[in-house]
Amino acid sequence: MRSIKAIIGDRETVVVDPLLPIAAVAQRMAEHNIGAVPVVDGDRLVGIFSERDVLTRVVATRRDTQTTLVGEVMSTDLIVAEVNESYETCLNRMQQARVRHLIVLDGGRLAGILSLRDLLAVDCDEKQEAITLLNAYVHYIPADVEAKLKT
Repeated sequence: MRSIKAIIGDRETVVVDPLLPIAAVAQRMAEHNIGAVPVVDGDRLVGIFSERDVLTRVVATRRDTQTTLVGEVMSTDLIVAEVNESYETCLNRMQQARVRHLIVLDGGRLAGILSLRDLLAVDCDEKQEAITLLNAYVHYIPADVEAKLKT
């Protein structure tokens, strides 16, 4: 069972400052093809800004993306995981909280961010590996039995 630390590996975590305007944050998210970014003030995690925040707190309320700061519309009720947790624990947490992104911490410090897609890909890989092993087990014929069958 893979840990979250193994999944996030050494990949770069794109973060934004709470004083950036929404337009700049959206541009950065588009450049990196990501759906959410942690918001950090210095080295302190203060929130997360996601595509859902854009829809519900910016577009739906007709806020100006050039003047509205991400710190004004970010989510501050964070759903987090520790790097040593299993992907299954995190996947369950995300499903229960109905979120698509999970902040990953290492001893209280930001270590990365995971998407639901990241965890589902690992889940599919794990299940495919289990299926392969089970098929090999079910279809295994010991060498002495196979020799008898050929005669």
